[in-house]
Amino acid sequence: LKKISGLSYGRVETVSGTVISADVIKPAGKNFRIFELVINDGSALLKGKWFNQPFMKSTFTVGNNVVLCGTVKKNPYWGIGFEMDNPEYEVVSDSDDASIHVNRIVPVYRVTSGLSVRQMRSIMFQLVSAHVHDVHDTIPMELLNKNMFSDLRSALSQIHFPDAGTDTELLNRGVSNFHTRLSFDELFMLELGLAVLKHGTIVEKGIPFNPPGIIFKNLIDSLPFHLTNAQENVFNEILNDMQRACPMNRLIQGDVGCGKTIVALMAMVIAAESGYQSALMAPTEILAEQHYLNIYKTMEKLGLKICLLTGSTTDRPLEQIASGEINMVVGTHALIQEGVAFRNLGLAVIDEQHRFGVMQRSNLKRKALNPDVLIMTATPIPRTLALTLYGNLDYSVIDELPPDRRPVKTLLFHADQKEPVYRSITEEVKKGRQVYIVYPVIEESEKTDLRSASMGKKGFERVFPELRVGLLHGRMKTPEREQMMTSFKNGEIDILVCTTVIEVGVDVPNATLMIIIHAERFGLSQLHQLRGRIGRGAYQSFCKLLAYAPYGEEARRRLNIMVKSNDGFRIAEEDLNIRGPGEFFGTRQSGMPDLKIANIVRDAKLLHNARHEAFTIVENDPQLKGYPLLKNYVETFWE
Repeated sequence: LKKISGLSYGRVETVSGTVISADVIKPAGKNFRIFELVINDGSALLKGKWFNQPFMKSTFTVGNNVVLCGTVKKNPYWGIGFEMDNPEYEVVSDSDDASIHVNRIVPVYRVTSGLSVRQMRSIMFQLVSAHVHDVHDTIPMELLNKNMFSDLRSALSQIHFPDAGTDTELLNRGVSNFHTRLSFDELFMLELGLAVLKHGTIVEKGIPFNPPGIIFKNLIDSLPFHLTNAQENVFNEILNDMQRACPMNRLIQGDVGCGKTIVALMAMVIAAESGYQSALMAPTEILAEQHYLNIYKTMEKLGLKICLLTGSTTDRPLEQIASGEINMVVGTHALIQEGVAFRNLGLAVIDEQHRFGVMQRSNLKRKALNPDVLIMTATPIPRTLALTLYGNLDYSVIDELPPDRRPVKTLLFHADQKEPVYRSITEEVKKGRQVYIVYPVIEESEKTDLRSASMGKKGFERVFPELRVGLLHGRMKTPEREQMMTSFKNGEIDILVCTTVIEVGVDVPNATLMIIIHAERFGLSQLHQLRGRIGRGAYQSFCKLLAYAPYGEEARRRLNIMVKSNDGFRIAEEDLNIRGPGEFFGTRQSGMPDLKIANIVRDAKLLHNARHEAFTIVENDPQLKGYPLLKNYVETFWE
């Protein structure tokens, strides 16, 4: 509790005082009413305001002792005094349940409208008191003793209604002993599920690939560059997996531009040369198309047949896929839908892992008898987290960029600093280079105030009448997009105005400048992916972020880290800190159970421990026959 006289503006504070007035006010000429409460704690006055809630007058009486908690503001007219809008409140009373609400450490619950925190607290108190004794520990006792965890009943009682003297800072950060016990439960169940999945894979029969190697050698000889050491090492790990008789389940992780796709392509050629089909599955039609456009000429030169299969593909060669005539299919989740049958699918390559669910992966695997699975992600994830999240996968990192890459220089500009940005366009084009200009939306809309790509193209044609300006976005038909990208790649266009369709895909080594309009509206990993489109040649490249005020603290952090770092792993860690694990990993889409209390970043050590314990149990007892309660709970947890 703070004294009212010692409050700071803009901070969330808690005060206690006596009610000196409680009135409903109707501002002159306005169509709403405000309930105003004034309290005094002997040091100063504070006013609480609730908009359009006149009924609250019946809650308070002059002389009541109350506690208020909210953000402290100045009076907008006088510029002095202390106010709170819609603060949380407690009326301190002598009723039977007062001991739940005051003179103790009090839980604060998120509530829905129509339910006060106080009511929710009373409900929770009754629930915990009546039912905590019916709760049974599912985690084996030897594990609890070894890790010195409290029993589940104590953890649940104490997390809701802690004893006096418990450290409130630890409670609020979610790292008290009781939180740790519940977090461990969740992480242990997560890891136990992954351990069971992995053990299931080990005992499956797979395909031992054994190609003659002639087509593969032709592929390597046809590459216009040398593979990096990292690419060679990762490919050797893949090749070892493919030659074994149990199915490969490998995750390849690598920053933008490190050359993951060529490594996957090498694996697809190994499969084709061994007499098996392969499928490359991407999360969006645009990415699937770009993969197809990048590789089909190379494959056809090697004498292999490849086709594209997405939701909007009109030419669907299903018979040739079913007969095995087509060696490679590139597509979206259309690949796993009804009606698509492979003759002998031996390898499934999945791009951008965290956008695909565990279930979608297993649907693809059902199209064949245990094909090898290779997953690529350009979202760098700290190694310990990757091992944990994809605990049923083996893990490779391509941690080296091609030798001729120079780090992109990133600079931040605001809307009133367009002059130097425009100047840099002229300078780069004079040197014979090309420019990307990225917009967040295709067309202007009444719903948003964002600048759009279509308007941008017209604007840049006016500013630079002597330059050739192109437009690329997701609503264009595939042949149009292909034509536009080919023109840009061939140097027939100076400035390509586009949306994030270029986030993935095509290499244009001559493009050395990217300007991202409304950079404050893009996510951090998306900005990093976009920036990865330049810096692909031997010339110094620049990424200029054009931000429009006002924008929040979170956007400022994103823009600052972009300016400071080119390191995908560092950027991913920041992104993880800003967005939180659920949103970062897209757990809702990925088929991973949603964590309600554990935090993968905060609880990294706990996670490591949970992983070790879970994998040890499954190694010794793969069916969990000795742990019927645990088996039941893990099935419920993973649905």
